[in-house]
Amino acid sequence: MAGTDSVPNDISDLEYFGGEVKRARLGRKLTQAKFAEGTGYTQGHVSNVESGRKIPSAEFARRCDHVLGTEGIFERLRERLLERGHPSWFLPFVKQESTAVEILIYSLTVLPGLLQTPDYARAVFEAYDPWADPSVISGQVTTRMRRKKVLSREAPPVVWAVIHESALRMQMGGPEIMREQYQQLGKLLTLPKVTVQVLPFRVGAPPSTEPLELLRQADGRLTLYADTIMGGQMSEDKERVDSAVQTYERLRADALGPRESAAFIAKIAEEDSHDHP
Repeated sequence: MAGTDSVPNDISDLEYFGGEVKRARLGRKLTQAKFAEGTGYTQGHVSNVESGRKIPSAEFARRCDHVLGTEGIFERLRERLLERGHPSWFLPFVKQESTAVEILIYSLTVLPGLLQTPDYARAVFEAYDPWADPSVISGQVTTRMRRKKVLSREAPPVVWAVIHESALRMQMGGPEIMREQYQQLGKLLTLPKVTVQVLPFRVGAPPSTEPLELLRQADGRLTLYADTIMGGQMSEDKERVDSAVQTYERLRADALGPRESAAFIAKIAEEDSHDHP
């Protein structure tokens, strides 16, 4: 996820949608509990949508229109926001990542953001947007490093990362930066809840040619985040999430085991030190 930490200062698309639902509800003098009863969803579900913490389903939007008498406005608004693929979708993703109990990551060309050093992250952002103001880049690096606090919280999540060999060999910012990055990666592999598997070149065509991340919350809810050149997209759609889970299981099956992967990473780091003394 190269350029996705540029979290804007304004509200996210999800917060905008939720705010509009809340305004319409209050305009009709409906309490949150009464509105929830009318839609057939729990008050907690409505609260999460209104605060931008949950992606509204098509059915939820349809029921909002029915209860509020808004004639398809929320259905159309939801579709429009999903089509945008706006970077602000990353803001609710960061919020969900911070509370996840399990994080599944697949990276192809760059190392996962949660495993990056500050200098490596800076090199990634500078490559993504070489014309960006240095202050913007610094803000992106700070945001990415802040996300890493999830690894050291009191009850850290299970983090499982499948990393393509190309991401490990890709030179970001020069030998010194890569040397530091390999060292940090080695330290992170000692954390009890962090597991890394390497998908080597010899496997051939991978099950997925796009990076993805799956977040599981304490209630079992799964959220998919996929990052492309068109922007990031979050989804809780069951069909999409199930497909992503199947793809991830295939990636894990094709990748080296955790111990073999650790040795493989150490070997790449050693080769790099010899190539760039």
